[in-house]
Amino acid sequence: MDEDTPVSEGHAEFGIGAVSRRLGIPAPTLRTWNLRYGLGPGRRSPGGHRRYGDADVRRLAEMKRLIATGLVPAEAARLALSLPDPPPTGDRRTSSPTPGKPGGRPAVAALARAATVLDGRAVSGLIEETLAAQGVVWTWEHLVLPAFDAVCRAQDETGTGIDAEHLLSGHLQAALHRLAGDVPPRGDDRPVLLACAEEEQHSLPVHALAAALAEQGAQTRVLGARTPYAALASAMRRLGPAAVFVWSQRAATGDTAPLADLPHVRPACRVVIGGLGWRGRPPSGVVRVSTLPDAVACVMSTLI
Repeated sequence: MDEDTPVSEGHAEFGIGAVSRRLGIPAPTLRTWNLRYGLGPGRRSPGGHRRYGDADVRRLAEMKRLIATGLVPAEAARLALSLPDPPPTGDRRTSSPTPGKPGGRPAVAALARAATVLDGRAVSGLIEETLAAQGVVWTWEHLVLPAFDAVCRAQDETGTGIDAEHLLSGHLQAALHRLAGDVPPRGDDRPVLLACAEEEQHSLPVHALAAALAEQGAQTRVLGARTPYAALASAMRRLGPAAVFVWSQRAATGDTAPLADLPHVRPACRVVIGGLGWRGRPPSGVVRVSTLPDAVACVMSTLI
């Protein structure tokens, strides 16, 4: 598709910030891949802004995967660009948003607008409606991240709007917390322990993962923001979790060295990390994931 072609109402679209958060690829890297290899946003919004479509995001994810296998970037880009567009699907959890349906582009605009005017009731209603209709992962990727991207762009342009971001975060966290608490406890289940890295204050992705795991019937325990590693280690010894997930959004909180000191519990516990903040190679046995679907799949594989 020509890059000047406006996005039709039936296509998902993402700004560079949303794609960066979704794939765990820094925005400067995305810009470099666009300039060097043509792996960039292939659509324009009605307002003329460059936007990544579903196919663009899929190719970027493949580029990242191929580089991780050892391919040089130029070869990885060539293979990623050869991927065909994904076929349409009727699966409500993976299909592209459509106008009039919860989570479509009109809902993204409505959610960002409701947050901007501090209409908490409308924000909660849109989030709850889309969670009920589409599930946590779909809602996170097709509604929440694009809406946050819109709110943050407005902040960059006007220098105001942190109140809107905080209101949106608060209502979203409340909705996710309710979902995560809906799984009835069973005595034979080993829980999943979720926490932010020490001094990391951005906890929304942790709550999103907890809610997504709850949809799969998993028991979770969320320690939340700024969890000291000593406290996380103590919780691991007491609970004997099947998996531990640790989130770092900022480089200041992303030192991987303390992960090597987490206790080895029995039965074995998988340690999974996510977020853009992590620096350095993870210790042996620690798995790094880049997206919410990857995190769900990685954690759930320990529970089978």
